[in-house]
Amino acid sequence: MTRIVRYAWFTLVFNVGVILLGALVRATGSGAGCGRSWPTCQGELVPELSGATTIEFMHRAASGAALVLVAVLVLWVWRAVPAGEPARLGAALSLAAIVGEALIGAMIVLAEWVAGDTSVARVVAVPLHLVNTLFLLAALSLTAFWLSGGRRLSTRSHPQVWRWVLLGGVAIVLLAATGAVTALADTLFPKTGPGGGESGESHFLTDLRIVHPVLAVVAASIGWWASGRLQTPRSRAGKALPLLVGLMLISGALNVALGVPVWMQLVHLLLADALWVAYVLASAQALQAAVEVDQTV
Repeated sequence: MTRIVRYAWFTLVFNVGVILLGALVRATGSGAGCGRSWPTCQGELVPELSGATTIEFMHRAASGAALVLVAVLVLWVWRAVPAGEPARLGAALSLAAIVGEALIGAMIVLAEWVAGDTSVARVVAVPLHLVNTLFLLAALSLTAFWLSGGRRLSTRSHPQVWRWVLLGGVAIVLLAATGAVTALADTLFPKTGPGGGESGESHFLTDLRIVHPVLAVVAASIGWWASGRLQTPRSRAGKALPLLVGLMLISGALNVALGVPVWMQLVHLLLADALWVAYVLASAQALQAAVEVDQTV
């Protein structure tokens, strides 16, 4: 494994860590820890650290480091990889995605869609942010895949495989988006009163909690049935998919049973990110394998 390949995988893993820090900010209600100030925190580069300010500042610092890591990856790929190679496209998309992450994060802070805010705007912004995050992880995963020797993925070949790949990808993205809404509801309205709201309080978010677990069971059932269609017996990512789906269901059930503690929310999100990365890699390997089969016939 060359240095650039190791760096690409490291950048992917680091960004997963940043995502977990972001979830910690939301789960602990620390989004207002830096006030209505961006990119500074409390109007300072390094504020006095305590409580929510510490958590939010850690996330911002890690996000800044992630942006630098991706920018370095782009420059490195552009210098080391010949023009026309797909790794260049993957790196460019990674940079666009992480800039999008920063802009969405800034919008959320400046609009004060943080802490205890229950506005519809925040309910829309949270899953939008997560969808962009999944795009970032997909771009980084494919960049590492291509740098590791993966070939360009042509949309003109194997339409049946592409249909299954796209269907599965859309299902996971929708599932993740509903999961983000459920996590927000659990943060804003802990299940301590009638109707799922705090002290009996009712909100449309509490009624949406049921959507995510129902979709998770349906998607898992379809996924297990369709997993064989990816046909990646040699792919470690493909082999990991059924296991990750099972762990996701178990962690989700435990999350609810334990009263959605912060640590369990982070475990569930980590598994979700791992599932998404594995799906992207397994899909790329399946499409590449299909092309290789055609070439040997």
